[in-house]
Amino acid sequence: MSKGLKIGLGIVGVIVLFIFLLVSWATSKYNAFVGLNENVKSAWSQVENVYQRRADLVPNLVATVKGVANFEKETYTAVTEARAKVGQIKLSADQLSDPAAIQKFQQAQDGLGSALSRLLVVSENYPQLKANENFLQLQAQLEGTENRITVERQKYNTVATEYNTAIKRFPGVIIANFGGFREKEYFKAAAGSEQAPKVQF
Repeated sequence: MSKGLKIGLGIVGVIVLFIFLLVSWATSKYNAFVGLNENVKSAWSQVENVYQRRADLVPNLVATVKGVANFEKETYTAVTEARAKVGQIKLSADQLSDPAAIQKFQQAQDGLGSALSRLLVVSENYPQLKANENFLQLQAQLEGTENRITVERQKYNTVATEYNTAIKRFPGVIIANFGGFREKEYFKAAAGSEQAPKVQF
């Protein structure tokens, strides 16, 4: 075998090895992004589950309040309408990269949370309601659900941060762009929540 042929085969071997390593690296990165994306989808499913739990509690809470207290009709009408808006807005895991969709979803959920808060504040004026066992149980379940919502949103933001960081790092960003991996939006605090509430006596 001639010296030139040996050099040529050596160069071809190095090129083949380089291509093999490059393809292996790209495949590994792509699969890592798929795994991170699935983690985001899983976390999103948990967020949806706890929001659904809250939505499921609302009719029972409203019915209990209506049955015990002769409430201002507008209070439970607002809760019912806010729940209906929440039910109309469906956000799939594929839409988590769309800031407008996330904002619309979050506004509807914040609207329901606000309406429920008003319902619970107004209920303080009715001692027989505060003594009602069903109402107390529903109120405790609702408070627990609100805590779960906070926890699941925080978990979602954590896995979304891991995913977003991974797809932006070089050289993985090249694979992310070719693979169609897009940045996921985060849950943000409600507008004005950075302001301390004013308490007047």
